[in-house]
Amino acid sequence: MMESMAESPADRQILLIYPDAVGPRMGGVGIRATELAKVLRSYGEVTLAVAQGEGDWDFPLAVFNPHDPRALAPHIERADVVVSRPLWPLAMQMLRRSGARLIFDLYDPETIPTIEHYAGRSQLRRKLMAAFATDRLSESIRIGHHFACIDDSQRDFLLGVMLAEGAISPALYDRDRTLRSVIDVVPFGVDPEPPRRSDHPGIRAAFPEIGPDDEIVLWNGGIWDWFDAPTAIRGVIALAERRPSVKLVFMVSFGPEHRAAHEARTLAEQLRAMGKSVFFSDSWVPYQRRGDWLLDADCAVSTHIEQADFRAFRGRLLDCFWAGLPIVCTEGGDLGRRIEQEGLGIAVPEGDVEAVAAGLEQVLDGGKGAYAEGLRRAAAEFAWTTVSRPLVRFVTSEPDAPRLSRDRIHGRIPSALRSAGYRGVRRCLNLIGLSNWPKA
Repeated sequence: MMESMAESPADRQILLIYPDAVGPRMGGVGIRATELAKVLRSYGEVTLAVAQGEGDWDFPLAVFNPHDPRALAPHIERADVVVSRPLWPLAMQMLRRSGARLIFDLYDPETIPTIEHYAGRSQLRRKLMAAFATDRLSESIRIGHHFACIDDSQRDFLLGVMLAEGAISPALYDRDRTLRSVIDVVPFGVDPEPPRRSDHPGIRAAFPEIGPDDEIVLWNGGIWDWFDAPTAIRGVIALAERRPSVKLVFMVSFGPEHRAAHEARTLAEQLRAMGKSVFFSDSWVPYQRRGDWLLDADCAVSTHIEQADFRAFRGRLLDCFWAGLPIVCTEGGDLGRRIEQEGLGIAVPEGDVEAVAAGLEQVLDGGKGAYAEGLRRAAAEFAWTTVSRPLVRFVTSEPDAPRLSRDRIHGRIPSALRSAGYRGVRRCLNLIGLSNWPKA
């Protein structure tokens, strides 16, 4: 497609808004933001707006307060294209009033995770925060031009939300019956180049108790409430009874304020495995140095609980593809199915400690070489430059793409009027015997 003169790569202003931390200590949001910004630099002048930012990047960082987003105003005014997560109402109002093409990254809608995160707190606060998360998702669908999601399962979920919001009109469907021009899959990705060891310390330097011949099982993501770290811990302890060389290492450090992380540490201590067969990093491994830890490991483990959450993609597992690290994970989800079907590791039933132990023993016996070719192919498929192609297509599309704002026919408010009108007319027709009219 030919690009307009007003939006050639030389002068296209692209603003990414991801209200999270960007720097050495990055979670999934910050990682995704920086990697997408690197890709989009080839298609315009990129600015990344974040809640916290540090470090030297190939693009400018703009720091703003998600609840007082006045610092965003000049960046939004200059932007031709905005790629953003759903934001709090003040910032969403700025986007709604802007003339920029709006692309919302819905890889983490925050709806179910918000309910999970506020478990154990006041019910009023929990309900309010869950309502705000839903409102942010709904508002993004009302005002956006395009949407990115993590996989086809999540896309199906979001298409359902869009239908419920009245955002899929007959005219939109007639323009594109696949709706890929509106919402498409942009998974997590990996660097196209495989990791290389640096002069920075890895796992064995961090934990002198782990010997040179010990076998390292790495949990390389966070310990969130929707994960099942206790099953991984119990599985490794069970395996260690017959295979003392096996050691489980949690790479990402969280404080006691994170419920699941605190419970995992407590369990390891109660089972007297802390510092023996189970280890937790007390410092955050910088994103740029994660390769040293991945390359030190013999396999990876990731267990989770089943829930009505559309984030089961588990993006940190892609780093295991990147490092050629076979995986034992809970079955289900797009990645779990792929790991099982393509021989990238072992998928096990939820909560099955013995299956985890047996799966780990199987991949350790096979060695990394047995899984190397499949993991290499998977990593190549998930290179950031490859997975971000739909986003690039959105960014470089015609500038007059229509927003999905709900029209008078499909809007939620008119639905009450439609229903009231139908009830009144229907009762009248029924009274005169025309219960079969109008026919479809």
